[in-house]
Amino acid sequence: MTNPSTAGSRNETATGLQFRHPGTQTVDSEAALTALNDPDCRELLEVATDEPRTAAELIEACSIPRSTAYRKIDLLTEAGLFEEGIRIRTDGKHASEYRRAVEEITVSLSTDDGVEIGAGAAAPACD
Repeated sequence: MTNPSTAGSRNETATGLQFRHPGTQTVDSEAALTALNDPDCRELLEVATDEPRTAAELIEACSIPRSTAYRKIDLLTEAGLFEEGIRIRTDGKHASEYRRAVEEITVSLSTDDGVEIGAGAAAPACD
């Protein structure tokens, strides 16, 4: 059952419970909880902002080894906690850039509804 006070909608899928917040990103609850349990992912989420940053900029802002950081960025993107875009450069060397897709995630437990996962959307990116 969906909690009517939750913004967005839940969908049951073959991969588990997913929560769609009011933006365009879908948060996979199992992947999101796995990412949030990982200290490296939490550090990346802490240094990520609403302003898009390249992987190199995220890595520079935290203490995670480069090879590990790329795997964690992929995990965060697949979980729906990061949004990925492209930074267009005049020299033709375009780079992926990332921003936090959510500002908050809540987990609620109840005997009626079971586990409810909610995600509060981050501010939309400005073009």
